[in-house]
This record gives sequence, C-alpha cells and structure tokens, in this order.
Amino acid sequence: MRYLNNYLRISLILFVVFASSLEAKAQLTDLARIEYTYFPQASSENSFKRFKTLLNFPWKVGKDKYIVTGVEYSNVNMELKDGYPFVASDFERLQSFKFTLGYTFRFSERWRFGAVVNPQLASNFEDGIIGDDFLLNAAIYFIRERRNKAKDSREGRLILGIQYNTVSGIPLPLPYVNYHKEISDTWAYTLGVPKTNLKYKINNSNVLQTFVTLDGFYSNIQKEVAIENNIAESISMTTILSGIGYEHFFNEHILFYFYSGYTLMNNIRLRDADLDDVYTINDTNTLYIRGGIKFKI
Repeated sequence: MRYLNNYLRISLILFVVFASSLEAKAQLTDLARIEYTYFPQASSENSFKRFKTLLNFPWKVGKDKYIVTGVEYSNVNMELKDGYPFVASDFERLQSFKFTLGYTFRFSERWRFGAVVNPQLASNFEDGIIGDDFLLNAAIYFIRERRNKAKDSREGRLILGIQYNTVSGIPLPLPYVNYHKEISDTWAYTLGVPKTNLKYKINNSNVLQTFVTLDGFYSNIQKEVAIENNIAESISMTTILSGIGYEHFFNEHILFYFYSGYTLMNNIRLRDADLDDVYTINDTNTLYIRGGIKFKI
C-alpha cells in the first residue's frame, strides 16, 4: 500500500540524515512555548503559516516520579491561491487542540521511563466537532541519565523510544533515538530520529546551531472533497527541514529562538480514508522561518 511505502520511505530518509533532538525531553521540560512558522511555497502563490502555543505543568507524585499535564493549540493558515479542481477555501484554516498526560519515573540507578498520551482534535471544524476530528497520539521513552547530575558532564545522554503521532504528517509509528553529547564547554551535538543538530555556545546567553529535523501536520476535512474518482477526507504536510538556528537566553529558564533554512522534503497532500494520496497540493522544496519564546525547567 502507499501508506506502507510512505512510512518506509520517510523512515529511510530520517535514518540516512540521522534526524533527532530533544523532543522527548522537551515534552517534559518545556513549561510554556509560543511559536510561529512561515513556509512561502516555492514556484507557487501558496503559503503556509502556523501559530502554536503550549502550556505544561509537572506534578511530583513520589520520589523521582512525576505526572505532566498540558495543552497545546495550533492554528494553521494555508493560503491556496493556485488553481485547483476543488474549493480550497473550505480548509484553508485548520486548528488543532492537543492534550498531554505524561508520567515518568526512575526504575534503576541510571535509567528512567517516560510515557505520554496526547488526545487531539484536528480539523477545519466547519460543523463543530465530529468523531473523525479525534486522534490519539502516544509515546514511550527509556532515558539513560548521566552518572553525575550535579556538575557539567561530558558523558552522553541516550533516549530510546517509539512514537505514534502526526509529526511525519500522517498518523504513523516512528522510532525515537536521541544521543546527546557535550564535546567541550562550547560544542555539543545530538544524533538520532527525528532531529540531529550541532550546537555552538557563544556565551551563557547566546547559542548557534545547525540541524536537520522532521515536521508536519495532519487534519481531518469535515466535508469530503471529490477529485475525479477519488474522495479526500484529510490533508497532511510532511517536511524535512535543514537550517541554522539562534537561541538567546534571557535567564536560565526563558529563551528566544529563531530558525531558518530550506526544506529537503516538502509534501502537502489530500488523502483518502486509507491515508493514500489523492491530490498533491505542493511538493516543491522551499525556504522557511520559525521563531518563538519558551519557558523551560
């Protein structure tokens, strides 16, 4: 099936470019974040804009045991100005509400377990909320902690896990591999899936990085879209980003970040009930920018 072929192709690309980062850790350490992303679509009059905000709150429930609750809101504005054989204005504005319930505990001297469940509503919400708007995302992680947490350590940190979510653009199980190591006081790198980066610390307030990462979105379309002999019921975007980033720390917990670069893969598609491709809206690589402010532990 095309569904399986897409999964294998995406997984292969990710492993080839070593795509990963601290998203597993970020789900537990980012307490608040506001973010804006802009994709001007190359060779097209189209554009893609996304505003995202989240709020998490950890609860200590025992020794080295925490429950994390949170909510994330995403607003996607797709300006589809090219000519299409359907009414594109019906789904130019997509919204997502994602709720977080996470639990983490240490089960040995060096290993910690984490699990996250994310019920989600993603749709154009033309007729309120319907059953097809609901998605269930989940992930489990095994985290090898550093031996010495009290001081800076050159020892690497390892996170292994599996995620079932829409980070690749459609609901898929994807591996999570994250190896982070500080080479020196100024250099550090992360290898894995779904992001790789290399960071240079200018000083305590300013950090530069280069990276490759996976991004995407998925949303239900409440009114089916008929295209020739096919029926589209959802829309997705799958993109692999490469670029450079800048982070400015106002203090230990609050920072501003700005990323810019070029996509290595950029597919916006309409899909049927089996998640097979129905229509390609855009598949041309393009520039992008992303910026935001976050508050973390």
